[in-house]
Amino acid sequence: MTAVLFLPLAAIQTGDAFYSFDVMGISTAGVQPELVYPTWGLFVLTAAIALIALVTIFLYKKRVLQIRLSVFNAILMLGFYALFAFFAYRINQGLGAAGELNFSYKIALVFPVIAIILDYLAIRNIGADEMLVRSLDRLR
Repeated sequence: MTAVLFLPLAAIQTGDAFYSFDVMGISTAGVQPELVYPTWGLFVLTAAIALIALVTIFLYKKRVLQIRLSVFNAILMLGFYALFAFFAYRINQGLGAAGELNFSYKIALVFPVIAIILDYLAIRNIGADEMLVRSLDRLR
């Protein structure tokens, strides 16, 4: 998710103008990029997702809290896509009025899906570890 902070999510073309859509906003593509439409909410959400994932790694002694944070993080990643769709819709309304609008999505847009899959695998294995520890506590 940290890579999503720095990579473009989509490239937009309307007429002869080109724009780059990343988590900071939509900016013109050129020598001196100019921010056309800010998307700070997407930046804050992506930074929060990356920070929660980092914090969750170091909570290995509190497995139940680790599971809860992982579930919350997966929900935030779904919210990332909802917010991205909202901004894409707003951009289509704003820039699309000037002419035909072409979106070309970049590879960074797939990273949250990969993170959701990895979150699911982590939740499953952390739950298995918790069950193993509880079964060993019963034997004592």
